[in-house]
Amino acid sequence: MKFKGIMLMLVMSMILVFASACGNGGNSSNGEGSSDQVSGNVLMDGSSTVFPIMEAIAEEYAAEQPDVKVSVGVSGSGGGFEKFAAGETDITNASRPIKEEEVKALEEAGIDFTEFEVAKDGLSIVVNKKNDWVNQLTVEELQKIWTGEATMWSDINSEWPKEKIQLFSPGTDSGTYDYFNEVVLDEQQMNKEATLSEDDNVLVNGVTGSKNGMAFFGYAYYLENKENLNVVPIVNGDGKAVKPNAETIQDGTYEPLSRPLYTYIKHSAVKDNPAVYDFSKYALENAGAMADAVGYVALPEEKYTEATDKLNEIAGK
Repeated sequence: MKFKGIMLMLVMSMILVFASACGNGGNSSNGEGSSDQVSGNVLMDGSSTVFPIMEAIAEEYAAEQPDVKVSVGVSGSGGGFEKFAAGETDITNASRPIKEEEVKALEEAGIDFTEFEVAKDGLSIVVNKKNDWVNQLTVEELQKIWTGEATMWSDINSEWPKEKIQLFSPGTDSGTYDYFNEVVLDEQQMNKEATLSEDDNVLVNGVTGSKNGMAFFGYAYYLENKENLNVVPIVNGDGKAVKPNAETIQDGTYEPLSRPLYTYIKHSAVKDNPAVYDFSKYALENAGAMADAVGYVALPEEKYTEATDKLNEIAGK
């Protein structure tokens, strides 16, 4: 009995040693895996249009990497680039391409960066739910409304109400404002009576609270509030009135208001801060799914693979 007891103890000890060895081997095999735990801070700012995508990604990422704090600010594309050039952020989001003067500011600050496209958007023109007269608009008509040449609905169509249009626009730091200014206003002065805000929710509330309200913002914000808003079909270059949706935004028939969305990542942050690299990799790998989830349009999967490869190259992985 004594001998059997000793043998049993030896066998149990061997099992424990073997299990421990297997466990250590399993942990070491994850050295380059995405399951590695990292810690640190990731500072991000920029576009309110891109914000829903990045906010959703940050929330999902927090479940996998609870020791990484990701801060997602919303100061607009222009405001985001200012903070990026000042060295205040690791990543900046934009709903328009970076401008020449912004590139110059980054060069002067010695900041190297790479632009990544993360999704597509259809800038949406919306009116109040009770507005049952605006069935379509041309870009020329939009220009008349937003420059103040037309101030009443009847100025566009004599059969429409003789009531003043109330305008709600993204602020001047917004990439959405810049895009609209370029493709619709043709760089003309926007109507000074328009209410401007960097917060798209303020614009939504403005239109829902006014029967004669009109605003423009990213497609996701329309989808989120579509029960309380009407989206206006826009006449494209082929003369067809088209509403924004996943198909028309992706194939470009909703033009000229279909546009790409971007994130810009600082090279030194990717190289020096494991948290920035890990989050950026996670963001690029999941941007398509999150874009679809929040109401934007994902890119083809190979685009995200190419973006991740480029990120790994920057990081020296």
